[in-house]
Amino acid sequence: MISLGAMQLAKKVPFDDPNVLTVVRIGYLASQALCVGVYLYISYKIKQKNDMTVLKYVEPKNPLSSDQPNLVVTTNRDYDLEETSKLLRAVYMGVAMMTFLHLYMKYTQPLFVQGLMGIKGLYEAKPVALYIFGKPAEGDLKRPFKQPPGMFGANSPATDKASIAAAEGKPAPKEE
Repeated sequence: MISLGAMQLAKKVPFDDPNVLTVVRIGYLASQALCVGVYLYISYKIKQKNDMTVLKYVEPKNPLSSDQPNLVVTTNRDYDLEETSKLLRAVYMGVAMMTFLHLYMKYTQPLFVQGLMGIKGLYEAKPVALYIFGKPAEGDLKRPFKQPPGMFGANSPATDKASIAAAEGKPAPKEE
């Protein structure tokens, strides 16, 4: 909804005016710098908290390969750092793409839209909810984070005892 509204609003912005274009460029760079700063701060908070609680889960099987799902044994600290690192890489890749689109291809509307989408992404990021907003790790924020359905129907990591036992090569625990 936000992206559609931003695209409609971007059509009304006079990008041919150099002053407006400069403001949009500064706004885009400021939003991306804010994202990088927040993710680096979250990394600092994760390291400071140092939650060494063991986290076991089975990664979902890749639908494009014949590999079996594998068991991942990590800590909350390492898992959160990995997730934050993924978010940080996404910001860097987005900046690289926008640099290409804006400087080489001369597109200006995506600057405006992506500036807003960066802030939206910050608000929706699970590490931000945990470490900035202080929400408890329950429901959607429970580790490992549930992945939204992808193009190939990617599943979320399995955390049930039967899946973990199967990945470890042990018989499933009996229910009592």
